[in-house]
Amino acid sequence: MAKKLTGDSVLTAPPNMKMPLVGLGTWQAGEDVIEAALNAALEAGYRHIDTAFVYMNEAAIGRALKKWFDSGKLKREELFIVTKLPNIAMNEKYVEKYLSQSLSDLQLTYVDLYLIHHPVGLVHGEGPLPRDDKGNILVDMSTDHAAIWKAMEAQVDAGRTKAIGVSNFNSDQIDRILKTARIPPANNQVELYLYCQQKPLLEWSRRTGVTICAYAPLGSPSMSQFVKAVCGSDEGIKELNPLVDPVVVRIAEAHNKTEAQVLLRHLLQLGVAVIPKSSNPLRITQNYQVFDFELTEAEMAQLNALDKGEEGRRFIGGIFKGIEVHPEYPFK
Repeated sequence: MAKKLTGDSVLTAPPNMKMPLVGLGTWQAGEDVIEAALNAALEAGYRHIDTAFVYMNEAAIGRALKKWFDSGKLKREELFIVTKLPNIAMNEKYVEKYLSQSLSDLQLTYVDLYLIHHPVGLVHGEGPLPRDDKGNILVDMSTDHAAIWKAMEAQVDAGRTKAIGVSNFNSDQIDRILKTARIPPANNQVELYLYCQQKPLLEWSRRTGVTICAYAPLGSPSMSQFVKAVCGSDEGIKELNPLVDPVVVRIAEAHNKTEAQVLLRHLLQLGVAVIPKSSNPLRITQNYQVFDFELTEAEMAQLNALDKGEEGRRFIGGIFKGIEVHPEYPFK
């Protein structure tokens, strides 16, 4: 697989998903930086843009994309746009409303992939992260994945999205959806990086055909800073930075590549798509320059051996305090 990877390589899944392997992640990319980031990404060759309702930047992304379309430099069908149903809308009656809102903000008539952002539903109408007076997330215990999935399928039928999928789901949760789905999930977007390689999930993906996209593929080195700014404390966030791992540094030097490029290439050779986030134009460009070298079998083995399993997972706790009481919490 590795030798065949090019900038045109895609992950495919029914009914109509052709996901470019490298996309631009936009979490934490505010309106003040998103246009410059998008411009740098599109100039570098990116054709996959990932966003979500809760990132609160879809309107800015829409304005930036419209400039590209109006200029004639890019056609809508050349892009792969992903957005997500928020936790507060985890009810079949809200699916169309929130996708329609995202489409309006993005100034699009359809997205290429619509994901359920997280298996846990939160109380609707209390903001994107509703909390009680102790700071615990307010969960909605009535979350029904089967009913929500039928509403997701209806969005494909209506032409608002070409494909549908999930994010942060475990394999058991997707297996339940597969039992009743008319349109199977095309993709599961999950935390996946050097220290959290999700090996059982990758094997399950190969068996079922539900493709994997890795968010935080560089380990989200600024996550603690973000959580501290939002919550006042980064307690519970593990300090792990694969960009300074000696093995990664050594391999990067051997290939005359950046550490980030090695981390991304490792995941690509494992067969997953990646959506690194950056607002730095140079890093955005560098993160796309991963198709002109190949890691050897020995280097892949060395990197595979650095997996910490569940101990490497970082997107638990912190801003999601209290979410683990929900019956659909995926990381039990």
